[in-house]
Amino acid sequence: MDEMTDNSDTALERSQPSSAEASAVELSDLALVNQAREGDEAAFEELFNRHKRRVSLIASRFFRQREQIEEVVQESFTKAYFALSDFSNTQENSFAAWLARISFNACYDELRRMKRRPESTLSNVSEEESEWLKEHLLTATNPGSDIESAAVARDLATKLLARLSPEDRLVLVMLDAEGMAVSEIATVTGWSVPKVKVRAHRARAALRKALKRFL
Repeated sequence: MDEMTDNSDTALERSQPSSAEASAVELSDLALVNQAREGDEAAFEELFNRHKRRVSLIASRFFRQREQIEEVVQESFTKAYFALSDFSNTQENSFAAWLARISFNACYDELRRMKRRPESTLSNVSEEESEWLKEHLLTATNPGSDIESAAVARDLATKLLARLSPEDRLVLVMLDAEGMAVSEIATVTGWSVPKVKVRAHRARAALRKALKRFL
């Protein structure tokens, strides 16, 4: 599952750090967390630098606008900072995985806020995008690999997913984009495993219904 399974002791890439920086580079995530708990702001900044790319990637699964992605990143690290006392390092619960759970929940919260703002609704599927669907989903050929086709596919996927409920969109992204197991999704969302399976089934049905409108 992407970087969710990264070892919490993974150090930053070493590019000839100074002697003053060397000790900080070699510190594990857990050591930095312990220092941050004691009020060491530099330690938390180091955690931010290590993991901001992963959090940004998670946010980009749900949002296209840079402002939204940056907002999710900021919210995720803010929540993590104030919840450091809740973090416990175990083999199954590295800082990277713990932070990813916070990030997914931050995305979920933003999706729900967007649903309550009619002005945030994405534009309708264009005629060109509808034609793209017909060409690539009703034939046995694979989608084109050119830049234009890739761009249309990404934009179209965003628009179609936006038609789903926040819960449906969350579970589909976790399953299909992140490749997470049902048990992992249950841990992140706090849902039971049966509920995740039911939600995934309903989400796929809702997406198929949305697709049929344009075919």
